[in-house]
Amino acid sequence: MKKFKITIFHADECDKKKCTAFKLEKQNKARIVYNLNQIPRGAIILNPFSDKSASPEDKDLVLKKGVVGLDCSWNKVSSSAKFFSLTKYHRSLPFLIAASPVNYGKPCKLSTAEAIAATFYIVGFKDTAKDIMNGFKWGHTFIELNLELLEAYSGASNSSEVVAIQNEFLKQYED
Repeated sequence: MKKFKITIFHADECDKKKCTAFKLEKQNKARIVYNLNQIPRGAIILNPFSDKSASPEDKDLVLKKGVVGLDCSWNKVSSSAKFFSLTKYHRSLPFLIAASPVNYGKPCKLSTAEAIAATFYIVGFKDTAKDIMNGFKWGHTFIELNLELLEAYSGASNSSEVVAIQNEFLKQYED
Protein backbone atom coordinates (compact mmCIF):
# COMPACT_ATOMS: atom_id res chain seq x y z
CA MET A 1 0.00 0.00 0.00
CA LYS A 2 1.26 3.48 -0.87
CA LYS A 3 2.47 5.58 2.04
CA PHE A 4 0.70 8.96 1.98
CA LYS A 5 1.79 12.21 3.57
CA ILE A 6 -0.40 12.85 6.57
CA THR A 7 0.43 15.89 8.64
CA ILE A 8 -1.46 17.02 11.71
CA PHE A 9 -1.20 20.52 13.08
CA HIS A 10 -1.69 20.06 16.82
CA ALA A 11 -2.82 22.96 19.00
CA ASP A 12 -2.16 21.06 22.27
CA GLU A 13 -5.74 21.51 23.52
CA CYS A 14 -6.76 17.93 24.21
CA ASP A 15 -6.28 14.97 26.50
CA LYS A 16 -3.26 13.20 24.99
CA LYS A 17 -4.51 9.81 26.19
CA LYS A 18 -7.68 10.16 24.06
CA CYS A 19 -6.13 12.05 21.16
CA THR A 20 -6.34 10.17 17.86
CA ALA A 21 -3.61 12.37 16.36
CA PHE A 22 -1.02 11.13 18.86
CA LYS A 23 -2.08 7.55 18.25
CA LEU A 24 -1.64 8.02 14.49
CA GLU A 25 1.83 9.41 15.11
CA LYS A 26 2.75 6.45 17.38
CA GLN A 27 1.64 4.11 14.58
CA ASN A 28 3.89 5.99 12.11
CA LYS A 29 0.85 6.94 10.04
CA ALA A 30 1.12 10.71 10.57
CA ARG A 31 3.52 13.46 11.51
CA ILE A 32 2.48 16.02 14.13
CA VAL A 33 3.62 19.62 13.79
CA TYR A 34 3.12 22.52 16.18
CA ASN A 35 4.02 25.38 13.85
CA LEU A 36 1.80 26.48 10.97
CA ASN A 37 4.90 27.00 8.82
CA GLN A 38 5.50 23.22 8.91
CA ILE A 39 2.26 22.47 7.05
CA PRO A 40 3.13 21.20 3.55
CA ARG A 41 2.25 23.65 0.78
CA GLY A 42 -0.38 22.38 -1.63
CA ALA A 43 -1.73 19.69 0.71
CA ILE A 44 -5.47 19.38 1.33
CA ILE A 45 -6.18 21.09 4.66
CA LEU A 46 -9.27 19.88 6.49
CA ASN A 47 -11.12 22.95 7.67
CA PRO A 48 -14.80 22.96 8.68
CA PHE A 49 -15.10 26.61 7.64
CA SER A 50 -14.33 25.85 4.00
CA ASP A 51 -17.16 26.18 1.49
CA LYS A 52 -15.61 23.47 -0.66
CA SER A 53 -15.99 19.83 0.33
CA ALA A 54 -13.40 17.12 -0.10
CA SER A 55 -14.26 15.14 -3.23
CA PRO A 56 -12.77 12.70 -5.74
CA GLU A 57 -11.49 15.69 -7.75
CA ASP A 58 -8.89 16.12 -4.94
CA LYS A 59 -7.35 12.69 -5.56
CA ASP A 60 -4.25 13.96 -7.40
CA LEU A 61 -3.55 16.64 -4.76
CA VAL A 62 -3.82 14.04 -1.99
CA LEU A 63 -1.55 11.71 -3.94
CA LYS A 64 1.11 14.38 -4.57
CA LYS A 65 0.91 16.60 -1.47
CA GLY A 66 -1.05 14.72 1.21
CA VAL A 67 -3.66 15.64 3.78
CA VAL A 68 -3.40 17.98 6.77
CA GLY A 69 -5.64 17.49 9.79
CA LEU A 70 -6.07 20.33 12.25
CA ASP A 71 -6.28 19.02 15.79
CA CYS A 72 -7.74 21.88 17.77
CA SER A 73 -10.90 22.88 19.56
CA TRP A 74 -13.16 24.15 16.78
CA ASN A 75 -15.32 25.82 19.43
CA LYS A 76 -12.43 28.15 20.24
CA VAL A 77 -11.41 28.95 16.66
CA SER A 78 -12.70 32.11 15.08
CA SER A 79 -13.55 31.72 11.42
CA SER A 80 -11.75 35.01 10.85
CA ALA A 81 -8.47 33.83 12.38
CA LYS A 82 -5.51 34.45 10.07
CA PHE A 83 -4.78 30.80 9.31
CA PHE A 84 -8.39 30.05 8.63
CA SER A 85 -8.65 32.60 5.85
CA LEU A 86 -9.40 30.01 3.23
CA THR A 87 -7.04 29.03 0.48
CA LYS A 88 -7.82 26.94 -2.55
CA TYR A 89 -6.60 23.83 -0.71
CA HIS A 90 -8.92 24.00 2.30
CA ARG A 91 -11.72 21.43 2.34
CA SER A 92 -14.58 20.68 4.68
CA LEU A 93 -16.14 17.26 5.07
CA PRO A 94 -19.75 16.41 4.29
CA PHE A 95 -22.15 15.01 6.86
CA LEU A 96 -20.75 11.96 8.67
CA ILE A 97 -21.34 10.46 12.11
CA ALA A 98 -18.59 10.05 14.68
CA ALA A 99 -17.78 6.58 16.02
CA SER A 100 -15.05 7.47 18.53
CA PRO A 101 -15.88 6.79 22.19
CA VAL A 102 -15.76 10.53 22.94
CA ASN A 103 -18.38 11.57 20.35
CA TYR A 104 -20.08 8.31 19.34
CA GLY A 105 -23.23 8.91 17.31
CA LYS A 106 -22.78 12.67 17.08
CA PRO A 107 -23.08 14.12 13.60
CA CYS A 108 -20.13 16.15 12.30
CA LYS A 109 -18.04 15.72 15.50
CA LEU A 110 -15.29 13.60 13.97
CA SER A 111 -11.97 12.92 15.61
CA THR A 112 -8.87 13.91 13.67
CA ALA A 113 -8.31 10.29 12.63
CA GLU A 114 -11.92 9.94 11.43
CA ALA A 115 -11.67 13.17 9.42
CA ILE A 116 -8.43 12.11 7.76
CA ALA A 117 -9.75 8.61 7.02
CA ALA A 118 -12.99 10.06 5.61
CA THR A 119 -10.97 12.30 3.30
CA PHE A 120 -8.96 9.36 1.97
CA TYR A 121 -12.13 7.33 1.47
CA ILE A 122 -13.97 10.12 -0.34
CA VAL A 123 -11.10 10.92 -2.73
CA GLY A 124 -10.76 7.25 -3.64
CA PHE A 125 -8.08 5.77 -1.39
CA LYS A 126 -10.43 3.44 0.50
CA ASP A 127 -7.75 0.96 1.61
CA THR A 128 -5.75 3.79 3.17
CA ALA A 129 -8.86 5.00 5.00
CA LYS A 130 -9.47 1.51 6.38
CA ASP A 131 -5.80 1.18 7.36
CA ILE A 132 -5.99 4.45 9.31
CA MET A 133 -9.10 3.31 11.16
CA ASN A 134 -7.72 -0.19 11.82
CA GLY A 135 -5.40 1.41 14.37
CA PHE A 136 -8.38 1.99 16.68
CA LYS A 137 -10.57 -0.61 18.42
CA TRP A 138 -13.65 1.30 17.27
CA GLY A 139 -12.23 2.22 13.84
CA HIS A 140 -14.18 -0.34 11.82
CA THR A 141 -17.36 1.09 13.35
CA PHE A 142 -16.68 4.49 11.76
CA ILE A 143 -16.48 2.96 8.29
CA GLU A 144 -19.51 0.69 8.89
CA LEU A 145 -21.64 3.48 10.38
CA ASN A 146 -20.93 5.79 7.43
CA LEU A 147 -20.46 3.26 4.63
CA GLU A 148 -23.49 4.25 2.56
CA LEU A 149 -22.55 7.95 2.67
CA LEU A 150 -18.83 7.36 2.14
CA GLU A 151 -19.59 5.24 -0.92
CA ALA A 152 -21.97 7.85 -2.30
CA TYR A 153 -19.52 10.71 -1.70
CA SER A 154 -16.67 8.75 -3.28
CA GLY A 155 -18.83 8.25 -6.37
CA ALA A 156 -19.28 11.98 -6.92
CA SER A 157 -17.10 13.80 -9.40
CA ASN A 158 -16.67 17.11 -7.56
CA SER A 159 -17.40 19.11 -4.43
CA SER A 160 -20.80 20.32 -5.65
CA GLU A 161 -21.95 16.75 -6.20
CA VAL A 162 -20.73 15.71 -2.73
CA VAL A 163 -22.74 18.56 -1.18
CA ALA A 164 -25.80 17.62 -3.27
CA ILE A 165 -25.56 14.00 -2.05
CA GLN A 166 -25.27 15.23 1.54
CA ASN A 167 -28.26 17.55 1.16
CA GLU A 168 -30.38 14.84 -0.44
CA PHE A 169 -29.52 12.49 2.42
CA LEU A 170 -30.35 15.11 5.08
CA LYS A 171 -33.67 15.98 3.40
CA GLN A 172 -35.17 12.72 4.60
CA TYR A 173 -34.71 13.88 8.21
CA GLU A 174 -36.36 17.31 7.83
CA ASP A 175 -39.51 18.08 9.79
